[in-house]
Order: sequence, then structure tokens, then C-alpha cells
Amino acid sequence: MQASSRPVHSTQQAVHARLAELVHRHANSDFRKPPAAYSLAALARLYAVWDRRAPLVLDAGCGTGASTLALARLHPDCLVIGVDQSQVRLAAGARGAGAAPPGNALLLRADVVDLWLLLARERLRLAHHYLLYPNPWPKPAQVMRRWPAHPVFPTIIALGGVLECRSNWLVYVDEFSAALQQLTGRAPLRETLAPEQPWTPFERKYRDSGHGLYRAVLDLDAAGPPPGAHTTWGNAE
Repeated sequence: MQASSRPVHSTQQAVHARLAELVHRHANSDFRKPPAAYSLAALARLYAVWDRRAPLVLDAGCGTGASTLALARLHPDCLVIGVDQSQVRLAAGARGAGAAPPGNALLLRADVVDLWLLLARERLRLAHHYLLYPNPWPKPAQVMRRWPAHPVFPTIIALGGVLECRSNWLVYVDEFSAALQQLTGRAPLRETLAPEQPWTPFERKYRDSGHGLYRAVLDLDAAGPPPGAHTTWGNAE
């Protein structure tokens, strides 16, 4: 059966006009959020499993964890942590995993905002950091629900590593790129995708439905602009 997922629909067709203002405000304020008990438990489990030597890879908002398993195979020398708030999604992924998962994959139930803040408080650094197909919150009034305009975005950057965002909504990737450039002074690589082996069920569904797929990537620990980086974006109300 051919996939038939609908593309993202929004009256917003370019980078939100308030994005730069919101990014500046959040970068100059101290974002605090008391962590939930289950997020603290997730951090404790990470410390119980991690040998402190393997580089850390974070798959933020991993859903069923299918992407975490794919990334664990891609980064065999790292501990790949998949984080999702839903125990139901994580349990469904565990039931459908089939063969034994890679030994370097760890699935945790946590509020990802809590975990970002906790990792930053612990002064931990990431080798790679993935945000794969986050909820686009496409209405213009929902801009602060998107990660680039969220108060936690400066914390995401502070965790370092190679940061990658993928989306089937080009505006989201453009906003992610614009916020990154505003805070780091460096333009990320922005490009379209045509994955032969999708990392997530959403990526497969969107690809098979004929959606455009896009990503933004920036090595936060490197100096200078990456090859092929773009530096201009439009604005929208």
C-alpha cells in the first residue's frame, strides 16, 4: 500500500518574524525547570550504564526507538541514548524490535527538556545530537513550541557535538538553521534528503508519501563555516 501522509500545512511560509527576538531573549535569560522524578531516574540509569569513556550520542524524542537502534549501528563506538516521554511508544518499539538490539543503545523515558537541562548541569558533552522529525507546530502562533524558539535552545547548543535536525517542513529546518547561526555565528549545512534506508518510521512514511525531506547539520565543536552552508533566509509573520 502506498503511503499517504499529508504534507505540513501552514500559513507561515518562511522563518517567523519573531524568531530572532525570541532567540536573543532566551540566550540572555536563565531558563530553569524543575525536573520530573522520572527524568531524574533516567539520568541515574544513564550513569549506571555508561562507562564514562564511550562518547555520548543523543536521539531526542526518539518515539519507538527505531531511530536509536539505527544510530547505534551508525556509531558503534558510542553510547546512543534514545529519549522519549512516552513509555507506551518505547514499549511498542521494544516489542517490535525483533532481533537483539545493539548493545550500545539505551532507551530512556524522560522529558527531553529535563534531560537537556540535567546533562548541561552535569557539564556533559555530546558527540552527536539528533532531533529527527520533531512536531512542527505549524501555526504561526505556535512558534515557541518549536525547538529553535524554545527557551531550552541555548542549552541544546551548549551540549556541543554534531547537531542535526531533520524535518519534512522546510520552514522548520530554516528556523533551526537561523537560530543556530544567530547563536554561534556559523551557518549550518542545509540540504535536501533522499534516504535509501530511513532512520525513523516517520522518515519512511514521509519519503514514501512524496514529501520533501530536509536537514540542517552543524558541528558545534568545530571552527568556521561548513562547506555548502547557506546564510540567508526569508521572514514571515
